[in-house]
Amino acid sequence: MSAMQEEMQTRLVRQILWNRLIAVVEEQANVLLKTAFGVITREAGDLSAGVYDSKGRMLAQAVTGTPGHVNTMARAVAHFLDRFPAESLKPGDVLVTNDPWMGTGHLFDFVTVTPAFLNGKLIGFFASTCHIIDIGGRGFVAEATSVYEEGVCVPHMKLMDAGLVNQTLLAILMSNVREPIQLRGDLMGLVSCNEVATRRLAAMLEEFGLTELDTLGEYIVSTSRESMRAAIRKLPRGTWSASMTLDGYESPVELKAALTVLDGAIHVDYAGSSPASRFGINSPKCYTDAYTSFGVKCIVAPAIPNNAGSLEVVTVSAPEESIVNPLRPRAVTARHLIGQMLPELVFACFAEPLAGKVPAEGAGSMWILGLSGGPQLEGAQPDAARFNVISIGIGGMGARPAKDGLSTTAFPSGVGAIPVEITEAQSPLLFRRRELAEGSGGVGQQRGGMGVVLEIENTEPAPFSIACATFDRRHNPARGRAGGAPGHVGRVTLASGKVLPGKETYVVPAGDRLIAEMPGGGGYGAK
Repeated sequence: MSAMQEEMQTRLVRQILWNRLIAVVEEQANVLLKTAFGVITREAGDLSAGVYDSKGRMLAQAVTGTPGHVNTMARAVAHFLDRFPAESLKPGDVLVTNDPWMGTGHLFDFVTVTPAFLNGKLIGFFASTCHIIDIGGRGFVAEATSVYEEGVCVPHMKLMDAGLVNQTLLAILMSNVREPIQLRGDLMGLVSCNEVATRRLAAMLEEFGLTELDTLGEYIVSTSRESMRAAIRKLPRGTWSASMTLDGYESPVELKAALTVLDGAIHVDYAGSSPASRFGINSPKCYTDAYTSFGVKCIVAPAIPNNAGSLEVVTVSAPEESIVNPLRPRAVTARHLIGQMLPELVFACFAEPLAGKVPAEGAGSMWILGLSGGPQLEGAQPDAARFNVISIGIGGMGARPAKDGLSTTAFPSGVGAIPVEITEAQSPLLFRRRELAEGSGGVGQQRGGMGVVLEIENTEPAPFSIACATFDRRHNPARGRAGGAPGHVGRVTLASGKVLPGKETYVVPAGDRLIAEMPGGGGYGAK
């Protein structure tokens, strides 16, 4: 066999192994989708799954999943290994945390890490995460002024030790949340998906006569890193800045970014951004890094695999105690309100050097409707049904240079909407309307995407509450680009006419209805 033939065969084998590795993490994600108890995981796909080499470097991720989960999880495994060295781990161990600063940005996301073994030898790790509907504290609201009010924080510890479940940890958690069965079910779903993936990886390596993953892992990481660097070198060199104003909580939030294209690397600096809020809308640095990297990659090299190598060439700096780098114990529950706007800000930085190739602003962060009811609400009768459910409202994406913006599409999170039938089955709520907000997209040569309108009532003669923690762009619309008009702002009212203006939790009186209209995306090009 000639040297050229050997090289071609090596490339072919590597491609097959890469495809099989992707299949493993896709199965990992699908097991979580099918076993999760929480609707935001199993219906909306608010999760992530990934495989790591023995050093804790992310090699591949499942397509199903959000950038905020995947990219934070890429670095989260290193925090586990700092506390649990690889050589101390055994088959059947599962590590867990929901620490916002060392996980995915708020207490509602649990990260689990499971070591993978082949013939008794550690070959790598699988990590997964999903959103838990409740973690105690005030619930999914932004009114808290410290993380201690937001729920139970689980430090890095073992959820399972050599196959034995940490029943003490589960008992503590289940005693402090409103939905204990859902919490336990979701944690066990995380355990199950990782366990299936470890078996699949071991079988894959045995099939190909391999005894370790690190050699393939080094090839994947180095190839992705160099491909990303090559893509960056095709860009103009320089520094470009952009800013964005959001509604904020106690006052408007100003986000500022300076993006610098270097020789094979990109740095984003958030100096000048607003200070941390007193309330729970702050984005921890790990979450800021995750969505900044995602925004860069969308523009520069969307086809390159997302792993430790491609992420390495994008660096981020942010002033401590700014809204994009709050320090413990700042409140952070609604951190996606800030974090999911950052890709739009990165796009704005690229608009000048890549004129004619960058879409208009979109609605950005999705609206999470935290809906609850029961006798604890003012005006409710003692027999009012207790419920605690989530629905998701999605706005429109910005128009593209040659196409209209996508309507009701959750960019950058990629999360789907929860079917209204699911929410109605879990509560006495009824969705009277779920339809496109006609005209909400900004006009231009290409129209911005439209948001959705939701109209909700309680079928019982009882009030229900709505947490408006994540509702933004009600005063600052998504901006158009290249002369396109801005999208329409979002709006939240009661059918009786009252406007719900802030991010607080409001009570919808018995017999009244909630009407929430999501913001639209900006238009592109002068009409």
